[in-house]
Amino acid sequence: MLVDSHCHLDFPDFAEERDAVVERAKAAGIGMMVTISTRVRRFESVLPVAEAYDNVFCSVGTHPHNAGEEQDVTVEELIRLSAHPKVVAIGEAGLDYFYDRSLREVQATVFRRHIAAARETGLPLVIHSRDADTDMEAILRDERGKGAFPFILHCFSSGEALAKAGVELGGYVSFSGILTFKKSEELREIARSIPHDRLLVETDAPYLAPVPFRGKRNEPSYVVHTAAVLAETIGMSAEGVAALTTANFFRCFAKVPRQPAESA
Repeated sequence: MLVDSHCHLDFPDFAEERDAVVERAKAAGIGMMVTISTRVRRFESVLPVAEAYDNVFCSVGTHPHNAGEEQDVTVEELIRLSAHPKVVAIGEAGLDYFYDRSLREVQATVFRRHIAAARETGLPLVIHSRDADTDMEAILRDERGKGAFPFILHCFSSGEALAKAGVELGGYVSFSGILTFKKSEELREIARSIPHDRLLVETDAPYLAPVPFRGKRNEPSYVVHTAAVLAETIGMSAEGVAALTTANFFRCFAKVPRQPAESA
């Protein structure tokens, strides 16, 4: 079994064939998927997707692009919404200095609230970090000093220093289809340096489809291709990487039941 630890099944890209997408994932051996929230104020469109399928779970949180819109979201609200049985993570939240769609200080404030919610609930924080390695590491170290919290550096495409800091601070590093791209040898070298018990795979669907689907809409079934490249990169069999990343997923996303209940 493989797990797609990060996708966006609530996005309009999947609206017309969501059932088929979930079925293709099952057929490809994807046992579970986590559909990730990007706006707390649109959580009502995320949760029903998770509730509709026995093998789909979700998160609640504010993407850094949307931090300026959701400065009123409190730690308490995140904690309250995360109590739902299908909510297994906080986020995605973090820093994005590539697009800078929200003021950087606002991104940092909103990010720290999500860290507080993850610390309080024990749910893993799904972290988005792009072109913000120095500030991301500084915030993680500062917040770690206030108490431990579980986290994932999702869709990792940052530098080696942030990867090492994330592992040192107890986090997981998740690789997407970027790992399969021809020019991603530096990223594959970083993947080789990550302890095996901290590795995860994801699609970030509908974005970043892996080779051989690069440039097309991504979907959870394609995580098989990322896992295959990860296996080759770290010198394991495909079956070994499937078992490894699935075990890591259950350790990190501890709220997810090993045998999900059937949908009502």
